[in-house]
Amino acid sequence: MTELPPGVSALSWGVKQSFRTYVEATGGVIEARDGAERAQDGAFTFAAAPGGDLRLDADGKLAGQGSFLGEVRFEAHGGMLSVCLADPAVEIGVSGAVITVADSSARTYRLEVAQLDLDAMTSGEAGEIVIPATVSMHGSQWLGDHYPPRTPLDPVRLILPRR
Repeated sequence: MTELPPGVSALSWGVKQSFRTYVEATGGVIEARDGAERAQDGAFTFAAAPGGDLRLDADGKLAGQGSFLGEVRFEAHGGMLSVCLADPAVEIGVSGAVITVADSSARTYRLEVAQLDLDAMTSGEAGEIVIPATVSMHGSQWLGDHYPPRTPLDPVRLILPRR
């Protein structure tokens, strides 16, 4: 298997543009912290954690797992809407590819929030892999039951180191 050279350096994901717009339009707050940064396009960038094995196999398919560091909090309606996106991970297994996040700032357990469509994976600008994402069953609950399962989300972008 060929490892991504020397690995994925970051994950960029905006969750869902309409969700971000809604939170801010209602006077809510979106806060990136603990290493997560908000990009100009509204997406969030998380640096890769050490020890991941996310790689391209001999057929050019993504395999393994990569963990990323940082936290984004979405809060609106006086705290009635509160979503924590902490330490996202891309996990690829026999049943498919998913994004998981820590359940809260306490990071007690992990929750699958999105399914990734590896068959539709493409190469993006400047050494990145772009993967379409949809809301998972638990992701629907994570986003406050506003989006049913399989609703398209913003694509996940895996940023490769520049050579």
